Amino acid sequence: MALHDTPPEAPPTIKWRFPDMHPEGRKYVLIAGAISLLALWWFGWFVAWPLIGVTLWVVSFFRDPVRVTPQGEGLIIAPADGLITMIRRVPVPRELAGENGLGDAPLVRISIFMSVFDVHINRTPIAGTIRQVVYISGKFLNADLDKASEENERQHIVVEGRDGRRVGFTQIAGLVARRILGFVKPGDMVASGQRIGLIRFGSRVDVYLPDDIAPQVALGQRSVAGETVLGRPGVSAATGIAQ
Repeated sequence: MALHDTPPEAPPTIKWRFPDMHPEGRKYVLIAGAISLLALWWFGWFVAWPLIGVTLWVVSFFRDPVRVTPQGEGLIIAPADGLITMIRRVPVPRELAGENGLGDAPLVRISIFMSVFDVHINRTPIAGTIRQVVYISGKFLNADLDKASEENERQHIVVEGRDGRRVGFTQIAGLVARRILGFVKPGDMVASGQRIGLIRFGSRVDVYLPDDIAPQVALGQRSVAGETVLGRPGVSAATGIAQ
């Protein structure tokens, strides 16, 4: 840059704002709000207050905050907000296996448990093309149980990046959840951190890392969808200390 050139302007200050609500939540907020008003009309504030609290919780549940996604070669980004409950090499689900999926060798799975207080909008871990979307109806066991990966309602998704690397992840309905909503279909092009679906009312997301990707999170850590780096190539696996 020449001495007489004007230096680039600094970015504007970012201010906090209450997150937007996803349109899927509007009908639930209206239902909860209507019940609260009826309770207030018929029974008074003593009964209405708890129901108003439930209405505010529904608004919070369907919040859809803006996220800033890290950019970098080979980064695997967290698809869900929640608690890292498992990092383990496991067999790939049959719906994700095979030459058109993730192959047949076991892969490291990172499980993210979402409580009813977490954001439930899920995002894609890499940029690329959606190769598979497989929905399976099933049970509604506690999503924190390992067998939920095989028995609960779930949706498997495979994304292939421009470098040919494929990442698979699974949305799993939980004890309270009753529906998985998808925003993408096979053939869609997605950006890293783009919204791809949501799970209503408590659930889990499993991410299967390619063999050349090392986990960069630790058990007990909390992830932020679209922002937390779950894995990256060319480094050793991260460790953590609970304190």
